[in-house]
This record gives sequence, structure tokens and C-alpha cells, in this order.
Amino acid sequence: MLLIFGDEQALDDTEREECYRESVQLAHQIDSAGHYLAAAPLHPTSTATSVRVREGKRLVTDGPFAETREQLGGYFLIDAGDLDEAIAIAARIPMARRGTVEVRPVVELAGLPPSSTSTPSESQHSPRRRS
Repeated sequence: MLLIFGDEQALDDTEREECYRESVQLAHQIDSAGHYLAAAPLHPTSTATSVRVREGKRLVTDGPFAETREQLGGYFLIDAGDLDEAIAIAARIPMARRGTVEVRPVVELAGLPPSSTSTPSESQHSPRRRS
């Protein structure tokens, strides 16, 4: 999984739309190469709701859990052969030029319902790692 972090205030509306256009183009390129599984930008942190459970009680607060300089702004879920391939794709994400793209493997747990990003044969085999 490629997690995209950046200052959500850093882009004006025109820059944000250009970033979205570039990201859609990249998604199509990644798809053509057989690596694309999913991608999406996130709404600003002002729309977030955080949920925690402490001592059996649910605590719901508006906003993100932590105040940070960079916020999680979106993700790409890709199928990369190895870390080098994942890094090469991450470097092509437009926000890598202004923020940070964290490359993190995803652990697929046996027994979970298949997602729209899994093929039927994948859900019947042993877990594998995706980025």
C-alpha cells in the first residue's frame, strides 16, 4: 500500500485538480502494467471522525486522532513484485514531489471475505504480501 502524506493546505484548488488528473493518469498507467488494485484521495481531516474504545466505552471525536504537519491524503493499493518495484511506482505519485509516500506491505489474512481487489483464486490460497 502506498500511503500519501502531505500538508492538506499546501495545494490551492487548481493545483489539487491537477494533482487529481495526474493521479488518474498514473492509475491508468499502473493498471496497464498490471499493478493497479485501487486508489483514492481522502477528504480533508476536518471531515474525519476518530473512534476509540477505552474500558469498554466508545469515544467518538470530530477530527483526526493526532495533529501533525502532514496528513494522510490518499492511497494507492498496488500489486508489486518486490520493494524496489513498489518504490519505483511510489516515486511516480504526484504528491511525492510535495509530501511523502510511505510504502507499506499489506498482510492478507486467511478467512477474510474476498475484496473487489482479490481474484477468487487468491482468496483460496495462502496469504501474500501486497504494497
